[in-house]
Amino acid sequence: MLVFIHGAGCTADVFAAQTAAFQDAIALTLPGHTTPGEAASIDAFADSVAAELRDRNVRDAILCGHSMGGAIALELALRKHRGVRAVVMLASGAKLRVGPAIFAQLEEDFERAAHEIPRYFFAEPTAERLAAAAASMLAVGQAQTLRDFRACDAFDCIGRLQEVALPLLALTGERDVLTPPKFAQALADRVPEARARIVPGAGHLVMVERPGDVNDALRAFVNHVESAI
Repeated sequence: MLVFIHGAGCTADVFAAQTAAFQDAIALTLPGHTTPGEAASIDAFADSVAAELRDRNVRDAILCGHSMGGAIALELALRKHRGVRAVVMLASGAKLRVGPAIFAQLEEDFERAAHEIPRYFFAEPTAERLAAAAASMLAVGQAQTLRDFRACDAFDCIGRLQEVALPLLALTGERDVLTPPKFAQALADRVPEARARIVPGAGHLVMVERPGDVNDALRAFVNHVESAI
């Protein structure tokens, strides 16, 4: 079962093209992101996802995490969580540093930042895509968005990648300026059962910009995981 985990300042809605394409797929909205609760670290988010998997009785999850969501999925893989079969890292990495300028924007003028930061999310930032990304960030709100970005900035598990014992797909947009293709390649180089795939012409929100390519890659990976049983 595909279980999607969104990134900073987003909600499950960002995976609309994936949940429409895959029967029984689940897209989670993390605590504090228009749902009750609050989380301020990758560990805390991983706890909440683990609880969701338990509550939903999911025992064969292929976790598909975007950006911060990828860090959460990777943390659960490192914990060797019993319900996780494989991991997909969408525009993510083992270390997710955030530049000081991003924090300054979010702290000083959040509404403006919610409209400006999404320009980094797309290779082709159309008005419709920018508006949707801004609306999502505004709905999540300043406090939780800042918690998200701080959680990302603190995340670093590069030294533990060899401990990941699950199949892993690192899928990144060719024109992603936030988590560039070298992040995906680093995962493929260091995780024993990992492979990297770069999506041409896509930016950071790769699953929004190139949903067909992403969905095809997910189908191929699911087949690979299931054939290995």
